Amino acid sequence: MKIMVETSARHLHVTDADLKALFGENAVLSNKKDLSQPGQFATNEKVEVIGPKGSLVMSILGPTRPETQVEVALTDARKLGITAPIRESGDLEGTPGCTLKGPAGEVVIEKGVIAAKRHIHFNVEEAAEAGVVDKQIVSVKVGKEGERSVIFGDVVVRVSPKYAAAMHIDTDESNAAALAGTVDGEIIK
Repeated sequence: MKIMVETSARHLHVTDADLKALFGENAVLSNKKDLSQPGQFATNEKVEVIGPKGSLVMSILGPTRPETQVEVALTDARKLGITAPIRESGDLEGTPGCTLKGPAGEVVIEKGVIAAKRHIHFNVEEAAEAGVVDKQIVSVKVGKEGERSVIFGDVVVRVSPKYAAAMHIDTDESNAAALAGTVDGEIIK
């Protein structure tokens, strides 16, 4: 089965409280561009993410979330001087923290820096059509034969009525396969 594969660049999700601390009491996230997942959007708001060895400016994705989370590629983590574990989004226990700096203030998060585990979003109907279930692990082949095609293993399937079919990989993974923009991948069970 074919699946749309998107590269997810470094970004963060913030709580309402952290948004206010970083951007001011009346701050709201402004939609720059809708993303493939329903209701999700890239914002115009950016913050500096500061680690022990360096910093990077990152975009916030909206809407706000129950926990602040920073998602980086492993190359980004090295630049920051943070050992980011590979985790599913939201699995933040035992992860390292960092400092976030916005135009109105700073926030120190004690946990929340991860390299997102590669994953595929499906709504319930799409998952049934693909013959997969929530938390199933699959492999996905991407790229052009004879160039830098890659088979990504350990891809976790995530099923929710709130999702739309799309696979997400980080910039390191995308670069390894020489992918340009959004491409099609083939699910191999």
